[in-house]
Amino acid sequence: MSELLTLSEYRDLAGDLNLPVQAYINGQFVPALSGNTMSTVNPATGAEIAQIAACNQDDVNVAVANAKATFEAGEWADMHPSERKKIMLKFADLISQNSRELAVMESLESGKPIRECELTDLPETIHCIEWHAEAADKMYDQLSPSGNDAVGLIVREPLGVVACVLPWNFPLMMVAWKLGPALATGNSVVIKPAEQTSMTTLRLAELALEAGIPAGVMNVLPGYGHEAGQALGLHDDVQVVSFTGSTEIGRKFLEFSAQSNLKKIVLECGGKNPSVVLADADNLESAAQHIVYAALWNMGQNCTANSRVIVHKDVKAELTAKILQAMEEWQTGDPLDPANALGAIVSREQYDQICHYISKGKAEGATVLAGGEPVVIGDGLFVAPTLFDDVTPDMTIAREEIFGPVFAIITADSDEQALAIANDTCYGLQASLYTSSGVNAQRYARKLQAGTVSVNCYAEGDISTPFGGYKLSGFGGRDNSLQAHDQYTETKTIWLDLSE
Repeated sequence: MSELLTLSEYRDLAGDLNLPVQAYINGQFVPALSGNTMSTVNPATGAEIAQIAACNQDDVNVAVANAKATFEAGEWADMHPSERKKIMLKFADLISQNSRELAVMESLESGKPIRECELTDLPETIHCIEWHAEAADKMYDQLSPSGNDAVGLIVREPLGVVACVLPWNFPLMMVAWKLGPALATGNSVVIKPAEQTSMTTLRLAELALEAGIPAGVMNVLPGYGHEAGQALGLHDDVQVVSFTGSTEIGRKFLEFSAQSNLKKIVLECGGKNPSVVLADADNLESAAQHIVYAALWNMGQNCTANSRVIVHKDVKAELTAKILQAMEEWQTGDPLDPANALGAIVSREQYDQICHYISKGKAEGATVLAGGEPVVIGDGLFVAPTLFDDVTPDMTIAREEIFGPVFAIITADSDEQALAIANDTCYGLQASLYTSSGVNAQRYARKLQAGTVSVNCYAEGDISTPFGGYKLSGFGGRDNSLQAHDQYTETKTIWLDLSE
């Protein structure tokens, strides 16, 4: 990635973008069959960016039929894995060549800071596609230990039509997390991006065709969840739905599966993630930097945001001071200005929800140490990074997912109490643990009920480690790692009798 540009240069690029606004089916941009459109809005200014095709069940039927026909024709599904790898690597290279355009497009629609889009989201998107491409011809099937009179072949086959339903907070990264393993294993894909952030996924589909991925293998249907998303969940020719988003909507996909063909459902849902700071944590400067990053990254609109800081009373005062100091580095403003670490909240609905939780925290007796108010910048949707103290585990802001730049300090009298508070949630996606003891690192990391536990840092692992959650945070599989390939394949036993 080249150096960041200036605000003026990014604004010029934004003005010159060729915006994709139609659905992408069978290798072509097409309007929704109904002719309906929906508005996509720049949350930093309140101005409409474009009208995007609003697909419904009719469009889903067409896209799924094309995806199924393409799959059954075998041009992609039956292609040698090494050939699929080559094409996917070319796809990743085209994303890289167009990365600045994609970064600006994503920043405009989502409100994400351009520096985050350029320095994190695009590089990780490209790496994800490359990684799964390289795995395509390196995954072995198995032989059963069935003696000399039989051979049991245990093979994995692509499922067919995969539906990917995306969130708005990481549009490019989340589509890569799903596309990478789904394409590498030979499936055809129908993607429903979030209605707030459709354009980068539409552009990726165009690049996929240019790379040599056959028409019909990657289809993109912008639209509303209750129309296009629900239709995918209920469609009998969709074999798996991979969904990232709220637990509430995740439950609906389980219902849709039961009402249709018992398709596989893979869910990565919400979180109320803790930073647990034990009494022996000694590098509080580093801990504070990680805690603030964990809470504020992407304006806190992150399923692994550490919105609960559970800290032992002996180190609370010093840690709190260092957190407040670290927060001063997080400047809020125009997302296209690379000087800003915090951009706009993605939508009016999300903005109102965050403001509601801040008001709720104040009303229930929590103390605002920083922020606590909107930031007025024109007609944009901005919220100041907000830290609460004097928070008890039963308060609303300590129990419900806020999905905004808001986090809370909860004081624990002992390390054991800190652990109990951390686990006292219906979620279990990610947790961060801070300690100077190797023994405590092992002991408490194993006891924390979360799919990923990072020690003395905030992290989600990397592309090689499975990502998903305990409890209401996840269901049916894991993103990332080689395990992600399993959810897009069916296991078959082929039994060969060798006895005479």
